Amino acid sequence: MDLGEDVSSMFGKRSKTNSNSTVNRSRSKGMEEAPTSFNQKKCIAWFRQYSSPNNTDTIGPEGVEAFCRDLNVEPENIALLVLSWKMGAKQMGFFTLQEWLLGLTDLQCDSLAKLQGKLNYLHSLLLDSSHFKSIYRYAFDFSRDKDQRSLDVETAKAMLGLLLGRQWSLLNSFFQFLDQSRYRVLNKDQWCNVLEFSRAVDVDLKNYDVDGAWPVMLDEFVEWLKVTRGESNIQ
Repeated sequence: MDLGEDVSSMFGKRSKTNSNSTVNRSRSKGMEEAPTSFNQKKCIAWFRQYSSPNNTDTIGPEGVEAFCRDLNVEPENIALLVLSWKMGAKQMGFFTLQEWLLGLTDLQCDSLAKLQGKLNYLHSLLLDSSHFKSIYRYAFDFSRDKDQRSLDVETAKAMLGLLLGRQWSLLNSFFQFLDQSRYRVLNKDQWCNVLEFSRAVDVDLKNYDVDGAWPVMLDEFVEWLKVTRGESNIQ
């Protein structure tokens, strides 16, 4: 759905009669400005559509799924991760009212239509290197079990696929390495260094510094990949 065309056609149907009337100009101006203004009460009422009757200040997993359906995005759509980052959401599958208001006030969205119109903007934030790094680091704490300090490998792979799937050509090789390795969890230092590795190290690994400050896991990945490629004896 092209929201831009829908909005344009809606305004295109607005009557232009009595255009010289000060009253009509004032009304027309008010009608045009209303959709862009943010109404916190309306935003809270929108939140209540998805929150649990037993806890009206929290949207749980079922509510998040319903929200995604209404927004017409899959729960694994990266735009939802960026939105969660905007909200400062603490736990995957949950939005508190405070988090909801923080993110949607910043985006100036108090309705589904307005947020749908911001999806391209949310995607565009990933194109900024500093924003992407912040979102990437946020994803670790957002997706891990809150009683654990590390991220289990399967969840890590899912999040890495979402974040790096289109930009790191060694990602599938890294997944294969993890599957046959001793690693069952990734800690935050390992997680953050995977991003730096994906940005700094060439596909042929020739600029990988074995004496650098990379985690042991990445040293082992490089050695495994060289063996896989038949390059283990190449200096």
